[in-house]
Amino acid sequence: MSTRIVIADDHPMVQAALRSALVTALPDLDLIACRSVDEVLEVLSSDWREVDLVLLDLTMPGTDGFAGLFLLHAHFPTLPVAIVSARQDAATIQKAITFGASGYIPKSLDLPEMASAIGAILEGETWTPPRFGAETADPDAAMSARLASLSSQQLRILTKIIEGKLNKQIAGEMEIAEQTVKVHVSAISRSSASSAAPRRR
Repeated sequence: MSTRIVIADDHPMVQAALRSALVTALPDLDLIACRSVDEVLEVLSSDWREVDLVLLDLTMPGTDGFAGLFLLHAHFPTLPVAIVSARQDAATIQKAITFGASGYIPKSLDLPEMASAIGAILEGETWTPPRFGAETADPDAAMSARLASLSSQQLRILTKIIEGKLNKQIAGEMEIAEQTVKVHVSAISRSSASSAAPRRR
């Protein structure tokens, strides 16, 4: 039985590096490359149960930060998702694990280390860089929990707010009523997740 992995990264060189790392370590491998979270959702909508792991960059077209991770968990809560990112500070790694990532793989790792990390995650481990201490405290843990409670629709709206879009623009892009956007924005504000966005009009 083949191992199916979705690589979600909009940089062809990163996709190529991950592919090189994996094909030697996993001989029976089925890789699917996506350049945006929307592409990932489209792929998963048809046969997500056949996917063993998603490797997700933190910065993708249409999403920024952990919004992509939240969206994937909102739609497919049991699907393992590991972050692959150039960022490797302890606070970001801790947030990723708090938000439910199955692992955190810095892009600075060499290919054998990447392959080893991904192999450990496929075996069910939660992998983080060796120098990262699991005891590192997350000062934003309360906000993390509130963000995790948002619906997939609210997370999409929050992402667009962070991009600086107005309620009317969001309504047009998502094909929903502007009043519906306002209701969601109010719910996001109550969850304190809107601290990353300006007050709406």
